[in-house]
Amino acid sequence: MASGIDTFYHKKLFLFFLGFLWTIVLCFIGFQYLREKQYKEEFLSAQLQLYNRNLAYYVDEGLDYCTFIDSQVKPFDELRISIVSLNGSVVYDNTISLDSLNNHLFRPEIQQALYKGQGYHIGRYSESDGRLYFYSATRGERAVVRTAIPYSASLREMLRADWTFLGIMVSISVLLSVLSYFASKRLGVTLAKLNKLHEEEEKNRLKRQLTNNINHELKTPVASMQVCLETLLSGIQLTEAKKMELIERCYVNSARLSSLLRDVSLITRLEDGSQLIGKERVVLNGIIDEIREELSVVSENGKMNLHANFNDDVVINGNLSLIGSIFRNLTENAIAYSEGKNIYISLLENTPDSCTISFEDDGKGVAPEKLPFLFDRYYRIDKGRSRQVGGTGLGLSIVKHAVQFHGGKISVSNRVGGGLRFEFTLKK
Repeated sequence: MASGIDTFYHKKLFLFFLGFLWTIVLCFIGFQYLREKQYKEEFLSAQLQLYNRNLAYYVDEGLDYCTFIDSQVKPFDELRISIVSLNGSVVYDNTISLDSLNNHLFRPEIQQALYKGQGYHIGRYSESDGRLYFYSATRGERAVVRTAIPYSASLREMLRADWTFLGIMVSISVLLSVLSYFASKRLGVTLAKLNKLHEEEEKNRLKRQLTNNINHELKTPVASMQVCLETLLSGIQLTEAKKMELIERCYVNSARLSSLLRDVSLITRLEDGSQLIGKERVVLNGIIDEIREELSVVSENGKMNLHANFNDDVVINGNLSLIGSIFRNLTENAIAYSEGKNIYISLLENTPDSCTISFEDDGKGVAPEKLPFLFDRYYRIDKGRSRQVGGTGLGLSIVKHAVQFHGGKISVSNRVGGGLRFEFTLKK
């Protein structure tokens, strides 16, 4: 069991470390890749910008820029040079006839140059010659000078990000992943031990609380029985009716003690040894039919009518005694405290994995602020009435534990129209 808990924490911690580490690494690699690629593109554009500015000077000053183009050393071979007026028409191109060129005003690099003074664009096909180019444009006072170099394999290789650094980062990340595996394994063992220690402390606290509550609950019936027995043994002359009253009081308190001890024993079994409680094939419809028969023989003062809406046979793999305690405790609770006349048990959902059931009465309900405490041990809304009807204060707590034992959850709310509504699930 401990090994399973260790593995659980180890897996969760390792997956957390692994996810966190690789998220950071991938974000960094992506950022570094884009940043390096942008840097190389800007560096290439800067080389062309230097040539563009020199040529723009000739154009702005009205000098013979053709002589400059023919005599000046170009930064790259196969350099295409274009001069574009501020309205977008091409006035010079060193490789293509002007007649075949349309207006360039809305080309991305031209737009950037007009608004920002310079701009570049990578990987766009030229409509005039069908080649892929890297463009760089610079705005002068009278025109935009644009240079372009073919986007060849060598240029593509030059602009590609350096994967050496990225490979080193991936290698380091793999190493850190391996280290995090062993670190999370050791940390998982530590956390499992701390969790086990916390559970033991919580269990001991609950046991101490249960013991204190039991002692408190035992005092009243024991004290009452002691007074009755002392009176009977004192030699005082009592009428037969008085003696019978004292004997009956002893019997009632004895029955209450027996019920209390039975309930405490059941809760202890559920909390400490639930894995030892056997399971079998249980048909819920049969349990409900038994409760209906039991209600039929109750005296008229405490009689309630049971209405069951179970269209299907519901079969689960569970403990017959515990499932019976769910329905019986809810029924006894409704009889003792609801002051209603009807109980409604409905099958809300029936799937291959679980079933959902509602248990309702048409009584007076409970104040909303007291609903969250109904499943607490020994909690009583009306302590005087609870003792009169012989309640131990553990019935709804047993219901909650029995539902949880069968993998379900239970909730309580006030029913529309009056009364309480319990809704719970049971795993099949």
